Amino acid sequence: MKVGARAFKTGLATVVALYIASGFGFEAGVFAAAIAAVSSIQPSIYRSVQTIVEQVQANIIGALLAITLVLSVGNEPFIIGFGIITVIAICMVLKMKEDTTFIAIIAVIAIMDTTEMPFLEFAGIRFTSIFIGIVSAFVVNLAFLPPKYETKLFEDINRTTTDILQWVRVTTRHLSDQPSLKKEIDRLNADLSKMDQTYHLFSEERTYSRKKGYERARKLVLFRQLIQASNKSFLVLNTLHRMDEDIENIPKEVNKQIIEEVDKTLHTHEKLILMYLGRIRKKETDPLEKINEPNIPKLVDQLLKVYEEGDEDRLKLLPLASTLMDYHNELMHLKKLLRSYQNS
Repeated sequence: MKVGARAFKTGLATVVALYIASGFGFEAGVFAAAIAAVSSIQPSIYRSVQTIVEQVQANIIGALLAITLVLSVGNEPFIIGFGIITVIAICMVLKMKEDTTFIAIIAVIAIMDTTEMPFLEFAGIRFTSIFIGIVSAFVVNLAFLPPKYETKLFEDINRTTTDILQWVRVTTRHLSDQPSLKKEIDRLNADLSKMDQTYHLFSEERTYSRKKGYERARKLVLFRQLIQASNKSFLVLNTLHRMDEDIENIPKEVNKQIIEEVDKTLHTHEKLILMYLGRIRKKETDPLEKINEPNIPKLVDQLLKVYEEGDEDRLKLLPLASTLMDYHNELMHLKKLLRSYQNS
């Protein structure tokens, strides 16, 4: 099991918050500081800067509500529950994020706890401790270099796409074990969702020069298209899985044509990724021009003509034809973007 940078930062922020709270003599608030630190860690510096103001506001809202309730009606369990519901509603009206709302909830619970200390002193300690936890997480986020989301994103794209293309090759030849393929499809779908999350984190990173900002904008467009091509290849795999029996029963010559054209399409996808990695030697002519393009439009026509025009099953293969055509179009668009990117 691999422990990531965020887990390390969470532990460190908790330690810092505990030491600072203890150093100020806030024994009554050390655990509130720790919980606030844990919930305030963000995956990137940009998100940390973006959320710290909201987190401080949430702490203030939760503290004011808790103090008002305790001084007016007490701190019975049902009053605490009412306070939590109220603070969640306030945060929803203010359109605060879930992790920010959690800070407000911590403030309500921490301040409305039973104590033998003077209440306002106790509330002040708990409020300050939560603030210490928020600031500790913010400082730890700033002190450590953020994860290299660009590197992680391309590694995810490359690994997931490779897995998808391998399964497509096996499935077109009707060699795949259906239960195993079903599990792999579920896993690949989850991997594609994680890929989108990493892309959003990468898109949130900020540059501090116009030139780097322009280069990064072009890279974001290219990565977005790489992800889109991976999604289309996954749709092809899903369609082949659902239609495996129908495809196996069509004429052998058409089945053979499907294998040939799909293989050429997969080869095109693989070659485009290798071009981005710089693993294909550049010559005087553009290497991208030498990609053996599949004739997907011709294959689509053949698929639509498999059944006689009067046959009720004549459109059975239309989903496969449509999916292959979409995949082909996305790869051609990726090819144009890659050529433009490498020539700039």
